[in-house]
Order: sequence, then structure tokens, then C-alpha cells
Amino acid sequence: MCGILAVLGCSDDSQAKRVRVLELSRRLKHRGPDWSGLYQHGDNYLAHQRLAIIDPASGDQPLFNEDQTIVVTVNGEIYNHEELRKRLTAAGHKFRTGSDCDVIAHLYEEHGEDFVDMLDGMFSFVLLDTRNNTYIAARDAIGITSLYIGWGLDGSVWISSELKGLNDDCEHFEVFPPGNLYSSKTGGFKRWYNPLWFAETIPSTPYDPLVLRRAFENAVIKRLMTDVPFGVLLSGGLDSSLVASITARYLAGTKAAKQWGAQLHSFCVGLEGSPDLKAAREVADYLGTVHHEFHFTVQDGIDAIEDVIYHIETYDVTTIRASTPMFLMSRKIKSLGVKMVISGEGSDEIFGGYLYFHKAPNKEEFHQETCRKIKALHQYDCLRANKSTSAWGLEARVPFLDKEFINVAMSIDPEAKMINMDQKRIEKWILRRAFEDEEHPYLPKHILYRQKEQFSDGVGYSWIDGLKAHAELHVTDKMMLHAEHIFPHNTPVTKEAYYYRMIFERFFPQNSAKLTVPGGASIACSTAKAIEWDASWSNNLDPSGRAALGVHNAAYKKNMGPVGQVKLGPNIIDNVPRMMDISASELVIQS
Repeated sequence: MCGILAVLGCSDDSQAKRVRVLELSRRLKHRGPDWSGLYQHGDNYLAHQRLAIIDPASGDQPLFNEDQTIVVTVNGEIYNHEELRKRLTAAGHKFRTGSDCDVIAHLYEEHGEDFVDMLDGMFSFVLLDTRNNTYIAARDAIGITSLYIGWGLDGSVWISSELKGLNDDCEHFEVFPPGNLYSSKTGGFKRWYNPLWFAETIPSTPYDPLVLRRAFENAVIKRLMTDVPFGVLLSGGLDSSLVASITARYLAGTKAAKQWGAQLHSFCVGLEGSPDLKAAREVADYLGTVHHEFHFTVQDGIDAIEDVIYHIETYDVTTIRASTPMFLMSRKIKSLGVKMVISGEGSDEIFGGYLYFHKAPNKEEFHQETCRKIKALHQYDCLRANKSTSAWGLEARVPFLDKEFINVAMSIDPEAKMINMDQKRIEKWILRRAFEDEEHPYLPKHILYRQKEQFSDGVGYSWIDGLKAHAELHVTDKMMLHAEHIFPHNTPVTKEAYYYRMIFERFFPQNSAKLTVPGGASIACSTAKAIEWDASWSNNLDPSGRAALGVHNAAYKKNMGPVGQVKLGPNIIDNVPRMMDISASELVIQS
């Protein structure tokens, strides 16, 4: 992932302003440590911090068309760039670099603002047309890449990959909505992504396991496009295991395999003895990957919390819980020379994989909840995956959020997705069934049918318990008594939430910042609407999967509140060994 920052129409073309833009762009350098670029045209500035994945030698940004009148700064990957490049070359366009993002300026020349839906990938970009001093900005369909927009008192518009690039200089800022384009010609947003599922109408296409299988295999294969070493994140759960299995199966013969070798590298993180570590090790052995297993302690995670909140820019409890192990693992992965990983985010939202979906009353509500979850991904799992990895200059790709795959999966009659334990249909049954292959198995059967573990649970149940215990030590009952006055918006209802909120507001004190974070009650990662499915849930609100009483195999004990899960003294999180890597001693990349 790269970092982009654009300051547009600021009525200031001075050297001092250029220096300020450079200063703010450096706040994003962790996202793109490989090179920096800044283009200025009058009072418009386009800055870029590059993480070089495709064409590392010549793909520096900003990028231009032939006569340099169209300028683009991009964060992302365009998986169909070769096909688009052929089309554009046939139309007479000439390219300056081999970068996948080089097609954007030329598509704009051909189609004006109506080209964004032609892009197959994850992206955020700002394009400046110097011929008429107009500009557009756009974000990918689901919001895999992070993006914010702000407005200055001087009439300027700011676009940044992260809050920290614009929060100190804008009067107001907000999340740039996924699947949208902002145009200076209209001064507003226009939705470019309008799939059938977005209207939440109930689909009726019969379930075909082979169609679903092929669609997901294609989504994974297209993400093997890379000019740098890569691997897969492997928790041992269904989603990451399928990603690893398909990658291992199709890696040989790809350009990536010719450059870096055909043996796949896999990475896992967890507390010692955690469910994920054991399952991931088994999957890695089965697939024959070079497996790297990282251990962290509760204290390691707690020590990193402030850095995590600074980088992921949220105070959402679930996101912070899950981001911390991913943040720690990403640092280890980058230290091995890897710059890109493929991950399994998005499956639970598409297929109703969270354990609370067991209580969905009918297929209509099941489907509508999946739609709500996908629409909110940019505020939760996409934000986590993007920013936890980008904090260390690592790129995460998510094949479950491939546009074509989502269209296939969300067109299936949701009756097929419904959980029915009498028929032995557990969560995500249709995905599991699609990859059952007796002749050429993708995974061991018990892994294919492993119960859902949320990442923050799977790394070790004592991780969440330790976080709650730590918050108990730092947030008093008296502080909680006045929480609604201190934090009137999204008032924290637990000490853990209060603790995170204090840290967030120290880094991002503006009112606009707190409004970028979603709120509302949740059970096991549900939306507020889904809490209505079970009356008992309103008394046990906690985003952990173990809060799904009567569903999770290691569920919280009944009537035990979310704050008082455990009573741990400070000795639980003191005097513990530091984070360890018990993986292969070094990353071996074949030339």
C-alpha cells in the first residue's frame, strides 16, 4: 500500500505551502517507504509515498499521460491493468512506466470521469486535469484502501490515505465513501459502484458449488500479480486456509514463482498455545508451505496499543483487539523481506460467517444483514487489514472482496447460506461445500469444517481477557460514571472502550475525527439491527465471538457481563517473555 495526499485549490502556491504539504506527506511514509514524490500545479499539490510492488524500478509517482497534462497519485493495485493497457495501446496511447496504475490517466483521456468501474482492483486515487484545472478522486468498491476527505477554511479540498495527513489542517473532514467518485466540477460525490446486491433485494440464483469455487479461485489467482516477495496470512481458519490452499495450488507457473520460487510462505501470529497457531501449523504442513509462526504475549500487545491506535485511527473495540496481533505480525513479516500478503477478510460478511448468524430468523433478514456488513467493511476489517499492515510498509490483498466474486456470492439465494444444525449446515456451509474435493482435497476435512473464530479470539482467548484486565487498572468507576459527559458521541460503555477512546482523542482531538468511527451496540460483531434476533443478547453486549451464548464452543458463561469476564491482577501481564519468532530461521527466496 502507498500513501497519497492531495491539497487542491488552496489559494497558496508559496514555498512555505509546499514545505507544509511535504511535512504532512511524511506522516504517511510508513505506508510507502520506497520513494516519495510531489507534483505542484499552481495551488494544487499531489504527494505520494510509494510502496513498490509492480515495476519497482520505474513506477514512481505521480504518474502522467503522454504530454503530462493529466496527473495521478494512486494507492492500490489494478489487477486487470494488462488487459486495459492493450486496449489503450491499440487506441494510440503510450505508457511511461510498467506500473499497473499507469492506465488511470489514459482511461480518463478516453472516457472522462466514467471509467472507474473499468478498474478491477483495490485503489484510491486523485487525478488532476491541468488543462482546465479540474480534478476527481475515487475509492474502490468496498473500501479496501483507506481514504479521507477534508475541507479547509481557504476553500481547499484535501484527500489523504489516513487521518493524520489532513486532520491538523482541515476545518472539517470525514471518511471518503467507498464506491464513490468526487468531482470538482460538481463539488460532490457520485456513486460509481451500483451492484444489484447494494439495494438489499433478495436474490434467487440457485447455489452451484462449482461456480462459487471457480469464482474464488479466479479472485485468488489474479492477486498473484507481483514483482516482489510475498506470502499468505494463515490463521488456520476456513478463509485464510482456502486462500493459502488455492495460492499453493496455482503458484507454480506464475511470473511470481519464476521470480521468487514456487514454494509458498505462510505467516501466523498468536499467544502460545492459541487455537490459531495449532490449526495454522497443521494447514501449513498439509500444503507444504514455508511456515513462519510468531508468538506474542499479552504484555507485548498492551505495550503496542498506543501505536496501534495511532496507525489504525479508530477507537472501535473489536478493531483494536484484532489489529494489535496483526500489527505485531506485520512488523515481523516485513523484517523477512516480504512486501505483500494475501489475506482472508470479507468472507464472514458475504456468507454470514459470524456466529450470531445462527440466530437469523429467515433468509430475508440473513441476506440484509450480510449487505449491511459488507457496506460497513471499510470501517472495520478493511480498515484493520489495510492500516495494520501499511504501518510497516506491507500490502494486504483480499480476494474475498473481489468485485466479480462478490457478484457471484451475493446473487445466490440466501436460503442456501442459512445455518441449519439439524442438517449439519454450519456457518459458511456453501463455501465449505464448494471446496470439498475427495479426489484432490484442498484442505483436511476437519479444517474445512472448523468453527468460526474471530481473529481477536483465535490468537488466544486470554488476549481479550488481558485487555479487559488492563483497562480495569487504568479506568476507574468514577471515570465511567461521567463517561457520557466526557464523550457524548459514541459514549464508551465499558472500561476497555473508555481506555481506547482516551488514547484516540489524544492523537486526534478534532470533533471530525471522532465522527469517523462507527458506534452502536454489537454482539459477536453484529450490526445493531441483528441484536433483535435474540432477546438475551441485549444483556451480554460484547463484540467477541464468545459472546454468542449457546453457539460458540468456548462461549462466555451465562449472565457473566462483558467487563467482568476475568479478574486478573497485574502479575498476569508482567514479567513475561518478549515476542518470539519460532518460524524458519530465514526467508529463502529462490532466484
